[in-house]
Amino acid sequence: MLRNSIQVVTKGAIRRLARRGQVKRISGLVNEETRAVTKVLLEKVMRDTVTFTEHARRKTVSGVDMVTASSAMVATCMGLSAVIEQDQVQEAVEQMVVKER
Repeated sequence: MLRNSIQVVTKGAIRRLARRGQVKRISGLVNEETRAVTKVLLEKVMRDTVTFTEHARRKTVSGVDMVTASSAMVATCMGLSAVIEQDQVQEAVEQMVVKER
């Protein structure tokens, strides 16, 4: 039987994240919404990670790929996409690939 793996994000984990953001009270509907948003964000990061790996012509995903994909996603989420141009991200990826070899 297959189950939705996003359910692993527990109510307690969501509550801890909210507390970190200075939230005092949490509605019951927040748990499902948080799981849905988390799932979409992780899918985007994984898609970008695979893209970086394929661009480097490798078959194994490295930590550098994950960090690059997640940092680009965080910059977009925070509204910094105008500050971090795609060329700068590409240059950073190329530098990391060169260092890795």
